[in-house]
Amino acid sequence: MTSLLNSLRPQPGRYHELFSADGKLRPHWQPMADALGKLSPAQMQQRDDLVTRRIQENGVTYALYGENQEHSWRVGAVPNLIPPEEWQIIADGVAQRAHLLNAVAQDIYGPQHLLNEGLLPPELVFGHPNYLTACRDVKPPKGCYVHVYAADLARAGDGQWWLMADRTQAPSGAGYAFENRQVVARAFPEAFRSLGVQSLSPFFDTLLATLKRQAPCDDESPLVVLLSPGRYSETYFEHVYLARHLGIPLVEGHDLSVRQPYVYLKTLTGLKRVHAIYRRLDDSYCDPLELRNESALGVPGLLAVARAGHVLIANALGSGVLESQGLLGFLPAISERLLGAPLSLPSVATWWCGEPAVMEEALERIDELVFKPVFSSQRFDPVFGRDLSPAARKDLCERIRQRPYVYLAQERMQLAQAPMWHRDSQRFNNHACGMRVYAVATESGYVVMPGALTRVAANSHDDMVSMQRGGTSKDTWVCFSAKPRQHLPQGKRIHIRDLRRIDPYLPSRIAENLFWLGRYAERADHHARLIRSTLIRHMEADPSQGLGLMLALHYGQSLELFSTEDELTQQLLSSVHSNGSHPDLLSTLRALVLASSQVHRYLSQENWQAIVELEAEARQLSPDVLDPASALNFIDRLMTTLSALSGFAFDDMTQDVSWRFLMLGRRLERLQGQAQLIMTVLDSPANEASESLDWLLEMANSRITYRLRYLTQAQWLPVLDLLLLDPSNPHGLGHQITHLLSMMRDLGSRDLPLMQSAHDDLLSLDLSVIEGELGFPDRLQRCLKRLSPLIADIQGAALGAGNGIALQFFAHVDDDSQQMSSS
Repeated sequence: MTSLLNSLRPQPGRYHELFSADGKLRPHWQPMADALGKLSPAQMQQRDDLVTRRIQENGVTYALYGENQEHSWRVGAVPNLIPPEEWQIIADGVAQRAHLLNAVAQDIYGPQHLLNEGLLPPELVFGHPNYLTACRDVKPPKGCYVHVYAADLARAGDGQWWLMADRTQAPSGAGYAFENRQVVARAFPEAFRSLGVQSLSPFFDTLLATLKRQAPCDDESPLVVLLSPGRYSETYFEHVYLARHLGIPLVEGHDLSVRQPYVYLKTLTGLKRVHAIYRRLDDSYCDPLELRNESALGVPGLLAVARAGHVLIANALGSGVLESQGLLGFLPAISERLLGAPLSLPSVATWWCGEPAVMEEALERIDELVFKPVFSSQRFDPVFGRDLSPAARKDLCERIRQRPYVYLAQERMQLAQAPMWHRDSQRFNNHACGMRVYAVATESGYVVMPGALTRVAANSHDDMVSMQRGGTSKDTWVCFSAKPRQHLPQGKRIHIRDLRRIDPYLPSRIAENLFWLGRYAERADHHARLIRSTLIRHMEADPSQGLGLMLALHYGQSLELFSTEDELTQQLLSSVHSNGSHPDLLSTLRALVLASSQVHRYLSQENWQAIVELEAEARQLSPDVLDPASALNFIDRLMTTLSALSGFAFDDMTQDVSWRFLMLGRRLERLQGQAQLIMTVLDSPANEASESLDWLLEMANSRITYRLRYLTQAQWLPVLDLLLLDPSNPHGLGHQITHLLSMMRDLGSRDLPLMQSAHDDLLSLDLSVIEGELGFPDRLQRCLKRLSPLIADIQGAALGAGNGIALQFFAHVDDDSQQMSSS
């Protein structure tokens, strides 16, 4: 036996995934044990570090309930292994259960025979907050309520699998399971290949095929979207991940619009009919008109479209009622009634306290049971009777007797254990574990994903397996199957007439966030460059740099980046991090990260990694320990990351419509910023001084170019040529306007004449006039002053173009942009 596993031994009465009760290694674990046997503790730590690093690099996150802060997803390097004969039993039971719950939904939202026959207590149905009366008699396409189902399973001491909970509303975790597979397979590639691990990809292909097949599309090509509550959802990463993998638009409620009797996606080219919605939004939030009226996340009128049968919603609205654990004790009899067969995958013994005799029996056995809420709206953790003090036990009994129908009692299980690597002790420890298994509806029944999301307790003494309580996940390998890996289903053949070079379903919100991602990236770079320039001049205290410092402070104050109330050093430090007292560099970075999180699926892995690093830098910044040296160090690292971000945008992104909006935002922001910079110097009393022009070149990121060309101190004539007219200078106004005109022309912007006029005015600038005035200080000043209105008009054109683009492409208030299209 490998020395790494020597510390693991099964506890009495508990099932161990690796070892039988007599301490022998289970046969199906032998290949993995052999692989681990070749590793030293240091090498095992390297594998664990590899998994952690890949998760962080991929930006895999989740959030705790009630928190806005995201946490890195946790994955153990060693997978959980299930032999095929055991998996087949699990898969059959999960598929049967999904079929049963779909039949229950058909009944309680239809004829309600189960209620009339006494097989279901009315309190468990009508008292459940997720029973939606408005959905009564709303028949989903093909009669399918549960398109995606998840079962939370746990293993008892004898190895028997028991169902702990059903997930039917918007089951989460399948995307995380797929990501776990990508990462863990790389940590143990030899074992992965040799064990013949079943692929997860066909499950997701089947899901997409089901959504398209059931969508009411009236002979149109079905448009499927994934509806998310947004980036503050606990599992937003998974929403992005699934949308990207399935190849469907990721949308939020305000991306959709109901125009009776259909629902449409707001795209750049108008409204496109949506035929199927894969929702990850709780059902009661989906329609503020008929369901939860305070919801700002849903689509007003969506239920009316579903009622008319013109959109598929998966899972169907109202399916959340099936998640009530109070139903578990009634499902065996319901299975006999609806399916004519017993449940092949039993539920853990569960008693609903709403029945007086059951309640009294549960209270008599309080030390043996776990008490849980019946409804998801009740926010309290499971209570283990054996852990209660006499006073707490009395209090619990009183509360149950006062409201028995909201409590259920379950048999307490000693969960199975699996190994988890501990960095501190450099060894494996036993942790309690459970497994979430997924199924998807097909024409011939439910198909179960050949793998699962194994969840592990946070520490070796905890019996609660939950990511929300600090738990960890594992990949689940279904191994040694005699069947070949499943083949991918054949997709629609693409002909020449089907070829596309644009995304026809680019949501307006995505384009808007790409536009602002470009603006915030450029703004962050501009602000960082200004703060760095000012800090360096202040710290060096060089009299020859005094004029540049004065201009920098004046310019920063005009941007409200520098506060005039503080001492100078504190002004500059608070421009980096002000604790929210005024605009600062950190707030711009937060806005950049927010915009980028909305468009994750449009960014390359390298692009996204640069943003993850940028966010990590920002999180480490603390105003309490910020000093000039650490601020400069942070800004230097930040500007390197921003430069990489810009490079990735140019080299890694396909230069289609989405890229154009990103670059449009960047160029408009740069045009406005550079124009304001030039006006700051033009309007300065010391605008002839070489120090002023040198600061301007530094801020315009053009100092090196100037020095290479002229080998002399800064002078107005070459500076104006470089910053205004030189088409080869990427930081010049002429360069920006030329590219803006091209992009706006491609997009059909209505503000093209405004920008064209600014371009014509700039080209009309005659530098020979300025050259003729160079020897006459008074006349030169008048000449320079006359340049200010020209630059101001350019800045105004940039501002007007930005507002016009927002109205034309993002707001959807113009009749011309609201033409309904189903193409």
